[in-house]
Amino acid sequence: MASTYTPLGIELMATGENAGTWGTKTNTNLQLFEQIAGGYSSVTVNGTGATALSISDGATGANGAARVIILTGTITGNITVTLPLDVENFYAIKNATTGSFTVEFKYVTGAGTSFTWSTTQKDWRLFTAKADDATNPNIEEISFAPAGSDTQVQFNNSGAFGASANLTWDGSNLLIDAEGDLRLGDNTGTEYVGIDAPATVSASYTITLPAAVGASSTALVTTDASGTLGWTATSTFGITTGKAIAMAMIFG
Repeated sequence: MASTYTPLGIELMATGENAGTWGTKTNTNLQLFEQIAGGYSSVTVNGTGATALSISDGATGANGAARVIILTGTITGNITVTLPLDVENFYAIKNATTGSFTVEFKYVTGAGTSFTWSTTQKDWRLFTAKADDATNPNIEEISFAPAGSDTQVQFNNSGAFGASANLTWDGSNLLIDAEGDLRLGDNTGTEYVGIDAPATVSASYTITLPAAVGASSTALVTTDASGTLGWTATSTFGITTGKAIAMAMIFG
């Protein structure tokens, strides 16, 4: 009985087969195990159309039997990258192509699920490839992709990425929208001091705090028409201590 091969190319030697070559073939199999577990392959996908990931029976180096794959090259149209129908594995794949076209990762045949990088997604993705149903083999992303839209801040939402249109970051500024509070909690975690915008703001403005702490008996006042605050002695507000005492005596 002749040797057979797994879908990823590992040789299954039959009893009494390959006399005198078991050592070499076993070493190749071990190298294949290493490649499948953590091997790296760069695959050039220039142009347009389809690129098939390869499997080599009893030999190392096939890009479809590598754990990590980087897709490179200049694409001039939407392309597909395909797996042989019987391969089952999981992959870390980066779309490092240049060109504003989509890249689809799928089985070579069948009506199962696939994954498509958009024209602007040049990033890493993790996949499971399940060919248990030859009619509907599935490529499924292990989802660690950001939630929400561009600029939205990510947060833990029941163990998955969450996002909100009311919490955004433009690279320099954090916006809490919809009259949300900035809440500063106390050391027990039960109470907080919140800073809130009014329900309606006639025009956007920024309050700029002083560069240092003020002296005793000073208060924050605006120092210009641009929202800059500064420390000013309360004694300059027009009511001296003597006047305050006199007013108290007169008005009770």
